[in-house]
Amino acid sequence: MNNMDNLRNKVTPSRTSKMSSSSLLIFALFLSFQLNAQQPNILWLSCEDISPMLSMYGDKTAETPNLDKLASESLIFNEAYTTVGVCAPSRSSIITGQYPVSIGTHQMRTGRDVYGWGSRKYDGKSNHYDINRDYIPRHSVVTPPETKCFTEYLRANGYFCTNNAKTDCQFAIPVTAYDENGRQAHWKNRKENQPFFAVFNHDVTHESKTWMHKDYEMTVDPNAVPLPDYFPDTKTVRTDVARVYSNIELLDKQIGEKIGELEEAGLLDNTIIFFFSDHGGPLPRGKRAHYVSGLKVPFMVRLPKDLKQKYINDPISFVDLGPTVLSLAGIPIPNQMQGQAFLGNQKTESTREYIFGSGDRFDEYADRIRSVISKEFVYVKNYHPELPAYKDVAYRRNINMTNEMLEMNEKGDLNGAQSYWFRKTKTKEELYVRADDSYSLNNVIDDKKYKKPIKKMRKALKRWQKEIGDIGHIPEKEHLEKMWPNGIQPKTVKPMISESNGKATLTCSTKGSSIAYLISEEEIEPNLDSGWMVYSKPLDLKKGEILYVMGTRLGFKDSEVVSLKK
Repeated sequence: MNNMDNLRNKVTPSRTSKMSSSSLLIFALFLSFQLNAQQPNILWLSCEDISPMLSMYGDKTAETPNLDKLASESLIFNEAYTTVGVCAPSRSSIITGQYPVSIGTHQMRTGRDVYGWGSRKYDGKSNHYDINRDYIPRHSVVTPPETKCFTEYLRANGYFCTNNAKTDCQFAIPVTAYDENGRQAHWKNRKENQPFFAVFNHDVTHESKTWMHKDYEMTVDPNAVPLPDYFPDTKTVRTDVARVYSNIELLDKQIGEKIGELEEAGLLDNTIIFFFSDHGGPLPRGKRAHYVSGLKVPFMVRLPKDLKQKYINDPISFVDLGPTVLSLAGIPIPNQMQGQAFLGNQKTESTREYIFGSGDRFDEYADRIRSVISKEFVYVKNYHPELPAYKDVAYRRNINMTNEMLEMNEKGDLNGAQSYWFRKTKTKEELYVRADDSYSLNNVIDDKKYKKPIKKMRKALKRWQKEIGDIGHIPEKEHLEKMWPNGIQPKTVKPMISESNGKATLTCSTKGSSIAYLISEEEIEPNLDSGWMVYSKPLDLKKGEILYVMGTRLGFKDSEVVSLKK
């Protein structure tokens, strides 16, 4: 179905109108374009695996002229946090506005649905995890029925939504989430004057690029990089840290290109730009950590009507991103979202007192940890204190400094701050004073002078877990059986098409399902890239047109496609 067909479905005049059909259609088209013109475009420039290692946060190690220019015209958030310090669970909270431990997306990783629409194939026989000798096959997480990708609400309200190209949300992204989803997806492909929401993910700073870019030019001097207290000062460490900063300089160039495209198209004055990382930096005690070092990210928002640099100290969480985009677009925030808008006409008056983080399974290592971060403290609850603090995830062993630090720790060559990450067991609780201990290395949980804040943060954690329904206590194998009874992925039932008064009404009996549709003037064989639209109201069909309909729900197999020829 082409873009004008879609627009026609939205503005076809009523048969009872006194205005002529042609006149009303022209008026409706004009009104639609006027309304769209008033809706802001929204561009997300996301990146992977960096902490606030940028000049606007006081770290001038990497030269980033493009990000500096963006920062000079943006709100800069000093306290922005992801929900989990690793890709897939973090991204699930971004796209749904819900906490991973609430919707079952907290285990890293469950399937191979990382790019585009996802593989949608789960044979249960390969690429599995062996967690405490429990066989966990690859699977797509079945979320609660009310859970939706927030982009569906944008699309239902006229936005052209694109994602280029990473999804990685623990479930196959439904065709209702984006108009385009893949490496060719771009806001340029929308119809004229249609508002857009576009995501461009930049993986040049990903953990893997620490070793994959070993032959790239090192643009940052290893001898000049700052080192946190928990890193030993060795040539290997300095080389890996310098590589991270060099990758950030490559990222800066890519960000400049994306902003340049907007400027060339004359859209910079009507586009809100977000820049952020999906979680903390890629090196030891960053990514996968439940401390500030793993959860805190750089985060900027450029509002074209207020191009002034301003620092925001109010804490925000990644569950707030979906609600905030809907708020900026003037679209009501659905009740199931657990985040709150920090911008737009639905901005929440109260600010967050606490940020909540979690750590469960990371690849082949399982644990259960919850963290509560305030401006003064970091509180940690360890449900398995008998397990080591360090998780020997095979993937991170590709980083040279990880192996060197492990060897140094075995030899006793690390000092207290550097060896803290490798402790063999954990205390049941941890508390760190941020003003005195920015790296969370001095656990003061037994210091009686902090008895009051400890009690308060314990209560805050319990209250949050109850409110959002933390299911982390359920063994993964047991949870998988609930989602996939007898190991079989549930399937969305075929939708129904009914006609009345010249309109087609679509329904699907699968609880929580969304309906995707296509309208074509000739017979086709629809696939995932066919340009499915989100069904939100009865459709008008012309004589000879063919309607294709499919049901979809997060974690379920898509339904069979049904069709109707007018």
